[in-house]
Amino acid sequence: MLRKFPRPVKRIVIKVGSSVIATYAMKPRMAHLRSLAAQIASVQRAGIEVVLVSSGAIVLGMGELGQKKRPTDLASLQALAAIGQAALMNKYIHLFKENKARCAQVLLTWEDFNSRTRYNNARNTFQAILQRHVVPVVNENDTIATDEIKFGDNDKLSALVACLVQADLLLILSDVEGLFNFKDGKKELFQEIREITGDIESVAGGTDKKHMSRGGMTAKLQAIKMATHANIPCIIANGESVNVLLRVLKGERIGTFFVGKEGKRLAKSHWISFGAQPKGVLTVDDGAREALLKGGRSLLLPGIVFWKGNFSADDVVVVSDKNGQEIARGLINYSTTDLAKIEEKKGKLEVIHCDNLVLCQR
Repeated sequence: MLRKFPRPVKRIVIKVGSSVIATYAMKPRMAHLRSLAAQIASVQRAGIEVVLVSSGAIVLGMGELGQKKRPTDLASLQALAAIGQAALMNKYIHLFKENKARCAQVLLTWEDFNSRTRYNNARNTFQAILQRHVVPVVNENDTIATDEIKFGDNDKLSALVACLVQADLLLILSDVEGLFNFKDGKKELFQEIREITGDIESVAGGTDKKHMSRGGMTAKLQAIKMATHANIPCIIANGESVNVLLRVLKGERIGTFFVGKEGKRLAKSHWISFGAQPKGVLTVDDGAREALLKGGRSLLLPGIVFWKGNFSADDVVVVSDKNGQEIARGLINYSTTDLAKIEEKKGKLEVIHCDNLVLCQR
C-alpha cells in the first residue's frame, strides 16, 4: 500500500548528510552524488521544485588537504569549510550540468533567521531562484559563522529552510533506514510517527562519527519537530537506497514518516518559536504565568520577576516561570537598558504584545 501525503508535493527540501556525500577517506562518493543529481533533475522536469541542503564542506576540505582527523580550533575548521565548500559546489555544478539542470549556492547563518528583515529577504531570494528552475544548494556559512561550527547542524538548517520556503515535504537522507525502536533485543523500524513524544526521543542517540558529522538522530528529531509544527511532513530515509527520492515521491513506504501537525502556524509565529535565537529570558510570577497560559494576553511589566540576557527592542526572548520552565517566546518591546531604567512598576507597561507572543507547545 502506497504512502499518502496530506497534499501534493510540489516543493521538497532534501537534506543530505556528510556520510552520504563523503567516504571515510574524506573523498566524494561520486556514484551517490551522480544518482542524487539525476533524481533531482528528473523530479524537477516533472514540475516539482527542489531545494537541496547539503552537508560535507568540512569533511571534503579535510579530504582536499589529506587530513584524517577533524580539528577542533575555530580557524582550522573555517579554513576547511572554505576549501571544502568550493570542492562541493564544483561537483554539484558538474553533475547537474550532466543532467541539463542548474544549481545555485546559498550560504546561510543564524543571523539570516534571527533578523525578520533578512528572513523575508532570504525567502524572496529562494523564490526567485526556484522561479528560474534552478536548484538552490544550501549550506551553513561555516567560514564566518562561529556558532554553527560549535553548536549547529544541517538537520536544523534543513527544517528552517523547509519552513522558510513553505515546503510540502522535508526528506532527510542519512546512512540509516529511519528511526528504529530497540526492544527485547530486536530492532524494529518506525514506519510512521504522528507525534514526537518523550518516549520517541528516548530511543534516539547522537552520532559516533565525530569526524564526519555533527548531528545524530537526536538532532534529526529536533529538526523534524520544528518542521512538523509548521505542518510540513518529514521522512528520514537511507541516502544509499537506490532511487530513494523517486521512490519516496511515488509513495513507497521506505524510511520513517513523520506526520505534520494540522493547523499551520502563521509564518511570524513559527519564526518566533523556532526561527530566531532568543537573546534573553524573562522570568514571570505565578499570576503572569496563569494569565499568559489562558491565551490572548500580553505580558505586562508588573508580572516580570527578573530578566537576563542582552537584548534590544524587537528581539525574541524566552518567557519562563519561576521554576525555569519555558512557557512562551515573544518579541520584546524594550531593550535590556530600557527595562533597567524603569523603576516604577505600578504602570502596566506592555513588555510583549499578545500578537507577538507564542505559547510553547513543544
